[in-house]
Amino acid sequence: MYDAEFWVAVAFFIFVGLVWKVGGFSALVSGLDKRGEKIRAELEDARILREEAQKVLADYQKKRQEAEAEAAEIIRTARLEAERLAADAQTKLADFVARRTRMAEQKIAQAEVSATAEVRAAAAEAAVKASEQILRKDVATSADALLAKGLAEVRSKLN
Repeated sequence: MYDAEFWVAVAFFIFVGLVWKVGGFSALVSGLDKRGEKIRAELEDARILREEAQKVLADYQKKRQEAEAEAAEIIRTARLEAERLAADAQTKLADFVARRTRMAEQKIAQAEVSATAEVRAAAAEAAVKASEQILRKDVATSADALLAKGLAEVRSKLN
């Protein structure tokens, strides 16, 4: 009955009794309670932080969606503006081509009128020169004949 296990058990119970008498168990329990309260407070802080993080995440997701919607609207507006500018440019180009075509046609018509006038003027000038030459030949011979006839008449009247 006095073996080693017996004395270990007696020493253990004496130790446990002394710890209890001194208040070691209550200190151990209060320490564990304090540790539990500290852990509970940390868990509560972590829960609050998690909720705040979720709110911030939701806010950022909302802002991201708004930004994406705004970007899509900007792209749509830019696309519409580009299409409008392209249509305006096409209209202006067509108007420019039409004006240039009309100007070219007017220049061609003016050139035709000018050429026709020049041809008529050249033809008239040629006709005038031809008639002048014909008249000079005919008048010269007629004038000589008339002069001779007039001189003959004057001589006959003077004689």
